[in-house]
Amino acid sequence: MSQSQWGNIPAWAYEVAQSLLQALQSVDPLTYNHCLRVGQLSKFLAKSAGLNEYEQKVAEFSGMFHDIGKIGISQDIIAKPGKLDPKELDIMKNHPVISEQIIKPLANNPFFEHLLSPIRGHHERVDGEGYPDKKVGDNVPLVARVILVVDTYDAMSENRAYRKGLPNEIVYAELKRCSGTQFDAQLVRVFLEAHKFYIPHELDRETEEKIVQINRFKKVG
Repeated sequence: MSQSQWGNIPAWAYEVAQSLLQALQSVDPLTYNHCLRVGQLSKFLAKSAGLNEYEQKVAEFSGMFHDIGKIGISQDIIAKPGKLDPKELDIMKNHPVISEQIIKPLANNPFFEHLLSPIRGHHERVDGEGYPDKKVGDNVPLVARVILVVDTYDAMSENRAYRKGLPNEIVYAELKRCSGTQFDAQLVRVFLEAHKFYIPHELDRETEEKIVQINRFKKVG
């Protein structure tokens, strides 16, 4: 299906992204940078999996916004170095819903409407053990399944206050181990094959220019 059959990306979409991500960066720089990486890598995996250009943009923006809801969660929970207690875990698990709520006022535009289900569903698992809606298999939106793979990769491979980032071979092994239960098995296969050729920030010109604009907030913030 061609991009024109799906719809168009509004000219103001990146301005909205800049505004929302600036707000996130001001309170949670680590999550801000994580969202930029997940947006970029989600687009890469979507392209590698054969999704069309419009769907790649849906994946990119959904990835950028997937954790925007963490702006509504206490930093005492977000940055806690140890294991979350059950109450804290319940609060943390609400972040996909908050992310969806933040984007929902923009959903009168079809492009932003297409972001809602991937954002809400990025912690759903194909075995039904995810959250918040415990969807199963193909009922989990495809772009949400894309985000879960790359979100997990980024979370495991990046340094945290309480541990160093894990090497690729360990992260790859974990993705493979959980393939078909937590993750879409086909997307894991595509990711493992394609990621070895992935070069961060090697983007199309439009996206590269916009990401540079967004990153300026980090420099001046």
